[in-house]
Amino acid sequence: MDDVARHCGHSRSTVDRVLNGRSNVREDTAQRIRASAEALGFYAAGVITERLRDVRPRLTLGFLLQLPNAVFYRGLAAALAQATQDCPTLRGRAVVEYLKDQTPERVAEHLADLGQRVDAIAVVTADHALVNNAIEALHQRQVPVFGLISDLSSPLRAGYAGLDNRRVGRTAAWLISELAHAPGPVAIFVGSHRFQCQELSEISLRSYMREHAPDFDLLETISTLESDAYGEERTHELLDSHPDLVGFYMGGSGIEGVLKALEQRRQRKRGAQRVVGIGTELTPVTRAGLIHRHFAAVLSHPLPQLCRELVAQMAEAVVQPTAGVRQVLVPMDIHLPESV
Repeated sequence: MDDVARHCGHSRSTVDRVLNGRSNVREDTAQRIRASAEALGFYAAGVITERLRDVRPRLTLGFLLQLPNAVFYRGLAAALAQATQDCPTLRGRAVVEYLKDQTPERVAEHLADLGQRVDAIAVVTADHALVNNAIEALHQRQVPVFGLISDLSSPLRAGYAGLDNRRVGRTAAWLISELAHAPGPVAIFVGSHRFQCQELSEISLRSYMREHAPDFDLLETISTLESDAYGEERTHELLDSHPDLVGFYMGGSGIEGVLKALEQRRQRKRGAQRVVGIGTELTPVTRAGLIHRHFAAVLSHPLPQLCRELVAQMAEAVVQPTAGVRQVLVPMDIHLPESV
């Protein structure tokens, strides 16, 4: 205990109080003692960790996600549950639910219902006035709501957790303009124009091309309506009308249909110039797209880091509700055909 006390800069008696659970010790002090005990290999480090578990707030965190059958959202759900369980500042329970009906009315209703059962919420949804009204109502009830993956415009949201989508769009544009065999038509796919993450990525891609690659022809944005079948249909139309397509960016769902159409085109027109595709989120589908060279790169969230930092901020937002809007911006993972 003397070694632990010297390492963390506190008294032996403070270490003893944490170890034996006697009297109150500030949370930050107790966490420093725990970290020192673990760093030194103190035999009772596990006991200290368990003592801290006993004094941490017991919170239920709600997560409202899209597309229950999508591999990405199942992986996100698992990472959120694990991060909630492992968070060192709370004794947490994760409640993960999905938006089978993604209309703004139903999202608002689901938020209100979930807000009665949890202490804080993170939601993946399109931006809409009805959603913002629900967030503001929850704010009045002291239930903080975070935008996850895609930000929301409500000034009363607790924060946002995800990528810097301006960088996502400009990175996609750089990759296409540098890897394409020559300037030509470039397509942009989004799932829905109301997702801020997709809108900002699209705007930033176009901005980069105007500035650095003006010879490329940016086509009208294509919405897949988050549907694989519609994505496939629109991709066939795109390839028929623009057989000289040199690149595309896939910013939303419907990706399996897009890849199916690209593979069918390759089978019909062997030897055709390869299109530089940039996808989002590493899943078995996008990994296959990289392996078969339909994608030159996939830009992805580092899910474990994202979920750890989000859960910590959600817990703080409950305990310290006046701290203002909280931003969790994580670095972008870039996956290439030879890195998967």
